[in-house]
Amino acid sequence: MSVGETPVTVVGNLAADPELKYTAGGAAMARFTVASTPRSYDKDSGQWKDGTSMFLRCTAWRSLAENVATSLAKGNRVVVTGRLRQLDWQTDQGENRSMLVLDADEVGPSLRFATATPERTQGNQRGSAPAVDQWSTSGPAQRPATAAADDEPPF
Repeated sequence: MSVGETPVTVVGNLAADPELKYTAGGAAMARFTVASTPRSYDKDSGQWKDGTSMFLRCTAWRSLAENVATSLAKGNRVVVTGRLRQLDWQTDQGENRSMLVLDADEVGPSLRFATATPERTQGNQRGSAPAVDQWSTSGPAQRPATAAADDEPPF
């Protein structure tokens, strides 16, 4: 993250299915909107009251974009972490406009009211998956190939 960028985490529901597009250079881009509505309990009425909803437009790139479009749909509760950016433009009538967008670094389903089963993709931006998954629970633990036979466990 660069100096001066504003990191933000937003939790809310997807307002629509993510839109997946590809640039002329072949890079995947997903656009989606997260709706977040604050809620407070009114002791006098004994009911929950909704505040003003905020709709935040988000953009994800490359493999994150493809995973978002494949995994998430309208209504899913999500957690999005990224950097706020302000877009400024001028309308055909000469009026100045601006809006905040969130460039997503991480996107995932919220597990507060749902469950999810993560599935590793074939590769990622930093290369393919490691040959030995040290965190796998599917079999006996394996030592990394670089460890000496007489080394003790690190715990």
